[in-house]
Amino acid sequence: MAARTLRIGLIPGDGIGREVIPAGKRILESIPSSLGLKFSFVDLDAGFDCFKRTGSALPDKTVETLQKECDGALFGAVSSPTTKVEGYTSPIVALRKKLSLYANVRPCKTTASPAFASPTPHPIDLVIVRENTEDLYVKEEKTYADPSGDGGQVAEAIKRISSKASWRIADIAGDIAVRRQRMRSQHRRDDTPGMVTITHKSNVLSQTDGLFRSTAREALQGQPKFAGLRVEEQIVDSMVYKLFLQPQYYDVIVAPNLYGDLLSDGAAALVGSLGLVPSANVGEGIVIGEPCHGSAPDIEGRGIANPIATIRSVAVMLEFLDLPDAANAIYSAVDKNLAEGRFVTPDLGGKASTEEVLEDILKKL
Repeated sequence: MAARTLRIGLIPGDGIGREVIPAGKRILESIPSSLGLKFSFVDLDAGFDCFKRTGSALPDKTVETLQKECDGALFGAVSSPTTKVEGYTSPIVALRKKLSLYANVRPCKTTASPAFASPTPHPIDLVIVRENTEDLYVKEEKTYADPSGDGGQVAEAIKRISSKASWRIADIAGDIAVRRQRMRSQHRRDDTPGMVTITHKSNVLSQTDGLFRSTAREALQGQPKFAGLRVEEQIVDSMVYKLFLQPQYYDVIVAPNLYGDLLSDGAAALVGSLGLVPSANVGEGIVIGEPCHGSAPDIEGRGIANPIATIRSVAVMLEFLDLPDAANAIYSAVDKNLAEGRFVTPDLGGKASTEEVLEDILKKL
C-alpha cells in the first residue's frame, strides 16, 4: 500500500513557538513507517515579530497557502503587546475567522509522574470545546463620551451569538463525546455513557447565552446519533467552582468563546502546567494544532520550554485528520515520558531541556 502524504504548515510565531514547533515537526517525521504516513512541510510566517518586520501579523501568503496546499498546520505562540499598537491584531484570532476554524478543542488529562505532584488528587480526563468565531471575540468595540455629562468615557463591546455557530459547536462536542465513549468501551471495557455539559450564563444574558443554551440542547438532544449521550448544563460561575472541586466528573464541556477560553486555561492548572495542554482549531477543511501556552518571553532562547503541549497538539491534529493510530502512538509516548519522570522541564519542577524531553519521547515513539 502506498504511503499517504500530508502537507503540514508550520507557523512558529513568536517566542518559544520557534523552539517547540520544530519539536512537533520532528515528531511527525518520526511516526512509525508501519502506519503508512509521510509528511511534507511548508514554513509560514505570522505573529508580532512578523508584524514589526512586514507590517502584517498574518500575511496573505500564509492564509492562501493554508487554504490551497495544507491538510493541517501547527501554530506556536504569539507575543501580543499589552498596549494598543496601531494596525496590529492577533493573527491567531484572524486565522480562525479567515479559515472558519469554528471549534477550539482542548483535551485536559492528568498523567501520574514521580517527578511532580498533580495539583488535584482526582484523575482528570476531559475535553473543553470552545466556540471559536464569535461572542465578545468579534472585537467590535467603541469608546465614546459618557452621555451623563460627567466628562468620563464609556466603552462598549458587542457580544454576538448565532444559532448556526451554537449548533455546529454543540454538534462537534457531541461527536467528540461519542468517540470518547467508544474508545473507553473498546480499550477499558468502560460502558459509561458519554456526557456533554453546556456552559452558559443565560440567567443574566437571556438572549445571547439563552440562544446558545437552547440551540446546543436542540443539537445534542434532537439528533439520533447522540441518543446515548447524557446532556447537562451549568451556569459558568458555578462551572468554575465545580471544575476545580470535582474535575473528575466531567467528560466534554461545550461553551461560548469567552467562557471556553477561561475554563480551558483554568483546567490546565489542574494538570500541572500549560506546557502539557494541547489544542486544535478545527474547521471544515483544515485542522491547526496549537499548544495552549503563550510565547513565554521570560524563557525564550534558553532551551527549557516544555514541548509536550505542542507534541500533544500534533496528536490532536492527527485525530481530526482521521488518523487515530498515529495520534495514539504519540499520546502513548508522551504518557510514558511523564510516567517515568526522568526528563522533566522546569515548569514541572525538573531540569531537563526541550531537546532532552523531545529525544526521550522520540525514543518511546
